[in-house]
Amino acid sequence: MVGGVEKHLTVGRVAELAGVSVRTLHHYDEIGLVQPSARTSAGYRAYSAGDVERLREVLAYRRLGFGLREIADLVDDPATDAVAHLRRLRGLLLDQRDRAAAMVTATDRELEARAMGIRTTPEEQLKVLGAQLYDTIGSAYPATRRTEPRIAARVWAALGDARTVLNVGAGTGSYEPTDRDVTAVEPSAVMRAQRPADGFFEAHWRRPEAYLDEHVRRAVSVWARVGPEAEQRAVNRLRDDLSSGRWAERNRDLVALDAAELGLRLLVA
Repeated sequence: MVGGVEKHLTVGRVAELAGVSVRTLHHYDEIGLVQPSARTSAGYRAYSAGDVERLREVLAYRRLGFGLREIADLVDDPATDAVAHLRRLRGLLLDQRDRAAAMVTATDRELEARAMGIRTTPEEQLKVLGAQLYDTIGSAYPATRRTEPRIAARVWAALGDARTVLNVGAGTGSYEPTDRDVTAVEPSAVMRAQRPADGFFEAHWRRPEAYLDEHVRRAVSVWARVGPEAEQRAVNRLRDDLSSGRWAERNRDLVALDAAELGLRLLVA
């Protein structure tokens, strides 16, 4: 604000400040992505403060590699305000920075090796593009990555009525549906270590309190098959038995065991 009057910027001035062409701004205007909503004293179209804020978000997403359709969905999301956009952009930028830093480190190592007359193998050259890159940047995921509800809703809707899901490159599991039987495939040990501590049905035979955790039950196919009503009855009864001590009394011999025969078999071909 200048002197109590909102300052408007012309198309040319915005292009100069943002480092884009006037043609780009005209294109965004034509497709309805960012449209200057103000007028200068001479009657020319100009950008208001709100228009500039939207343009800033568009250009930031664009420089991160998003397509214009994806950007339109992101900036038009009614559930995301300016602060939420900034936080999301910050996380994406940090991720991009960490990827670049990991690539620089790997490149420096290869330069040092070549300076000593050592040639890296093809496998070593490719590792920086695969799981080992995520071993480097994966530790920052809890701080920079959050599940985006709108994206998650689209992912889950696209699954339709599928009850089983194979999540390849699963990462930390941010977008895995909690009401399906999910098999996660993630090559990075750092990423796997940040996933919820789930387990198969028989895994909790000596620590039944785990079944009170919704996330644990959603990772176990048995619970998905019994139906919500039977599941809730079982959970309520288990909670009562644990709090009253009945479970411990009935299963005192079980708790003392180091192993239990539960019908599982490991086949080695």
